[in-house]
Amino acid sequence: MEDVKPSKSELKRRYAALQELGEQLIRLPSSQLDTLPLGDDLRAAIEQAARIKSHSALRRQRQLIGKLMRDADADSIENAFHALGGQERQAKRVFKMAEQWRDRIVREGHEAISAYAASAGQDVVELSRLYQEFSSEGSDQARKIILRRIFRVIHEQLRSVQLPGSE
Repeated sequence: MEDVKPSKSELKRRYAALQELGEQLIRLPSSQLDTLPLGDDLRAAIEQAARIKSHSALRRQRQLIGKLMRDADADSIENAFHALGGQERQAKRVFKMAEQWRDRIVREGHEAISAYAASAGQDVVELSRLYQEFSSEGSDQARKIILRRIFRVIHEQLRSVQLPGSE
């Protein structure tokens, strides 16, 4: 069988998809770009596009990125990009869970701390101490600071452990 050459329309769709992927890459922080298999030229073009303010210059830069994407291993870049999305969703889920546990601990006290310990399998001595501090504090400013510390403890613990029901 002969290899069938893709139609012009198919090529345009592919190039448009590559340019769209490039536009999504522009919005990523450099820490996440480090995890992607980008060539030096492509990485430099993406970083430059993030700094461009002019609409027409940014449009040209996006086209350049799309062109550079044609020569890159677009499939591996796309797979790595989608994997980042999964990590972001997981991070958001953990953040929200930490907020919910913090609010529940403040409302219900030691009962919620015990439930958290059973659910997360974490040491709760620090949380108990912080809750006691929160309960005895009268100043709103000091209570806000303690709330942040409670959140940080929970968030760090949840990030370090894979909870049931998470990916």
